[in-house]
Amino acid sequence: MRAVEVSRFGGPDVLRLTEVDRPSPISTEVLVRVAAAGVNPVDLKTRRGEGVSRWVGPPPFILGWDVAGTVEAMGYGVTRFEIGDTVYGMPRFPRAAGAYAEYVAAPSRQLARAPSKASSAEAAALPLASLTAWQCLVDTAHVKEGQRVLVHGASGGVGHLATQLAKSLGASVITAGRRDRDALASRDVDVALDLVGGDDTMLLLDTLREGGLLLAVADGASEAVQREGRRRRVRVMEPLVEPDGHALEKIAGLVDSGDLEVKIDEVFPLERAAAAHERLEKGSVRGKLVLEVEVSRR
Repeated sequence: MRAVEVSRFGGPDVLRLTEVDRPSPISTEVLVRVAAAGVNPVDLKTRRGEGVSRWVGPPPFILGWDVAGTVEAMGYGVTRFEIGDTVYGMPRFPRAAGAYAEYVAAPSRQLARAPSKASSAEAAALPLASLTAWQCLVDTAHVKEGQRVLVHGASGGVGHLATQLAKSLGASVITAGRRDRDALASRDVDVALDLVGGDDTMLLLDTLREGGLLLAVADGASEAVQREGRRRRVRVMEPLVEPDGHALEKIAGLVDSGDLEVKIDEVFPLERAAAAHERLEKGSVRGKLVLEVEVSRR
């Protein structure tokens, strides 16, 4: 099968289209014929030898986690799907999943049936970004109706979904971009979701009420930020997204009901993965980038 490998740590030029053996699903796994794969900032970091590269291991490896496609085969014990089901997910993260490929083998319970109203590209754009938003706002912050939520980096992949999700939970949402001084001057915020990082993480402490919660997703929280948070009696947490097929089922429901819409900035063919990485590194991407995969039948 065709796949995009990281040949060595470095820039986009280290991505190479190659032929590798098709994976075989073991017990409790399904084989997914990939229709599309999402591109995320963690892909770029891992390609450079940062991000989650320590868990993925040394090159060469197949990059990518977001995947959408069709169940082609199943290992022993799978009861969740049938062959032919359209599924999506973010399997194995932070270990390698190999989503930049024609086929992916994945644990069945880390996948879900894709939203019926989403295209393959839209389904592939959702998993990592929507699960990050869900696990931050629903599982960790327990956002309730009437609370004030600040989403910093609201136009990005996670941010535009987190904004919609917070509103669907009944929160009052403040959106902010990098160095958005007006939004960062807000006060009495219950939850601040930091998707930008850098010096802005410290500034977000100014927006939070006593007892509020800072979710430092982009770069984590430095010791200085954590120390200042304790001084101000503000909770500081550093969430990292995890695979969750059950949450993806709920997210699919939100998409099909019209309460959550993923925005795709651009779609690239699999062989132009390096160009997709270059585009994401330049910044100003609104929403998500996606790789479209056409499986060779030779």
